[in-house]
Amino acid sequence: MGTYLNKSIENTTLKTKKIRGHRRRWKDIDYWVEANRELDLDELKANQRNYAKIWVRPWSGISITNSQIPAPYGETKLKILGGLIKIYDSWQQQLDQLGESYCLQIWLFEPRFSMSQVVCAIGDYTDFYTDTFFNPIAPKQMIPLNYGRLATEIAGFNWSYRLDEDHWDNNEPGSPDLWANQAEYEAAKKWFRQLMKKPHRTTKPEELAGTATEFYSFKKGAVWLGEKY
Repeated sequence: MGTYLNKSIENTTLKTKKIRGHRRRWKDIDYWVEANRELDLDELKANQRNYAKIWVRPWSGISITNSQIPAPYGETKLKILGGLIKIYDSWQQQLDQLGESYCLQIWLFEPRFSMSQVVCAIGDYTDFYTDTFFNPIAPKQMIPLNYGRLATEIAGFNWSYRLDEDHWDNNEPGSPDLWANQAEYEAAKKWFRQLMKKPHRTTKPEELAGTATEFYSFKKGAVWLGEKY
């Protein structure tokens, strides 16, 4: 049920909010990069994994208005992507000094670029991110030239193609008593029926989560997993 509350916004008619003052955002991007270049090694050793998400408004947090925030584009997108690369390179230098194996990746989402991030893991969690995203049968190749002035930096990574998906299960939308009223519950059921008419893949995991017996995955785009060796 909670999944529906978070994502049912896709079923509403949203106005695309125009982002103004991109140059002013660039200072925020620089601040975000500098705030994340230093990897907290104590936290990493305690939790064995860490990440740096894009935390630059208006692309971070939750919108409380009936508007859709467009993905970063142009120079603003390149500045954010360049920031992810700087964070990756800085983390790599620090991780190399640990003297143990680690996993370090950039997750580059397209077109949901705002979800992009840097992730790392050590110890028992080195393989933690291996199966995070579905690996389709038909592979694709990263095209560095799509990233303009960052083409050379992008070409310096090894990129693996995965699917960016939204996931649901057969418990949606939950029981009626979890909703404010019957009308909202019926609306949720109708929305979910319409959703299930869209193309998706179905999985039946051996280890079930609660009473869920099937999971439904809807493709939203691509995730490129970037690593340097």
